Amino acid sequence: QVQLVESGGGLVQPGGSLRLSCAASGSIFTIDAMGWYRQGPGKQPDLVAKISSGGSRDYADSVKGRFTISRDNAKRMVYLQMNSLTPEDTGVYYCNVKGYFSGTYSLFDAWGQGTQVLVSS
Repeated sequence: QVQLVESGGGLVQPGGSLRLSCAASGSIFTIDAMGWYRQGPGKQPDLVAKISSGGSRDYADSVKGRFTISRDNAKRMVYLQMNSLTPEDTGVYYCNVKGYFSGTYSLFDAWGQGTQVLVSS
């Protein structure tokens, strides 16, 4: 059983900044990839940013140069620093963590409950 708890969302004016945090807990043996997604049309949320266990990063074109994803493996946390925010960044952001369960070593794919980001003047 793996749980993700997100925080850091809220209302911010255009040009402002927010830092999202996501903490993973439960029966975790190891964590592979971590990422942030925003809900859009279709079944799969849209990728905002992801980071591999080796530290390689991938960003949506719309956020490159403005957002930075990072992780703290010891704390089992992933962060998204969002700068120069625009109204187009508005949405519900979901944390995603992929890894392996303790004991069984089977794969898990966990999602947070979502945190709202509203960019508006």
